[in-house]
Amino acid sequence: MTHAPAPDHTIETTDLTVVIGGTGGIGAALAQALEARGQRVLVLGRRTRPPVDYASEASVAHSAQHLADRLARHGEVLRSLIVATGVLHEGEVQPERSWSHLSAESLQRVFLVNTIGPALVMRHFLPLLPRQGRCVAAFLSARVGSIGDNALGGWYGYRASKAALNQLVHTAAIELARRNREAFCVALHPGTVDTALSQPFAKTGLQVRPPAVAASELLQVMDKLPAGSTGGFFDHHGLGIPW
Repeated sequence: MTHAPAPDHTIETTDLTVVIGGTGGIGAALAQALEARGQRVLVLGRRTRPPVDYASEASVAHSAQHLADRLARHGEVLRSLIVATGVLHEGEVQPERSWSHLSAESLQRVFLVNTIGPALVMRHFLPLLPRQGRCVAAFLSARVGSIGDNALGGWYGYRASKAALNQLVHTAAIELARRNREAFCVALHPGTVDTALSQPFAKTGLQVRPPAVAASELLQVMDKLPAGSTGGFFDHHGLGIPW
């Protein structure tokens, strides 16, 4: 992606950004950064009211309806949707070093959070984006979801679930463009960030960045998305990542 000067995307007082997973490390930092800009932000997650629980599609649909009601009630426009959910390890779910570590239970959990959940968000939330004017749907992915960039192997479930997410994002971008030619739907790699997801691996000397830094970089990438970049996969510097 080129580093052309950012267009002047004036923020209207009725513009709203929804952050799903906004109580997690990167999600919370994104919400705080947006609020510091003076933007209206709605944070949704498993523990919010209403909740977004990927294990229950009804909860995703209910939250989308809650948002639709809010948009109509306050005359707001859903200008940005950020999905900042993801799981690499959780209890007995750990990244696999070998095919001998693969299990149906772990794969189901990883795909639920990293792939199926975001797909449900696409179904219920993308129709709420405006049909006119610039808007952005950004889904946090991971560089290890790149098939072309995979030279190390391992992390089977996480890699595969993020690769599947990338395909969903690219496909959704095509459909979204038919509704609004100024709409963007992209996958973003935030880099390695100091969150619960990366903490077990930071102990090995892996360099991590504060969530606030990652959030600032991601928002800059979203601000500067050039025409024709919808459906793309970009890192936190705005550079394209191979599929």
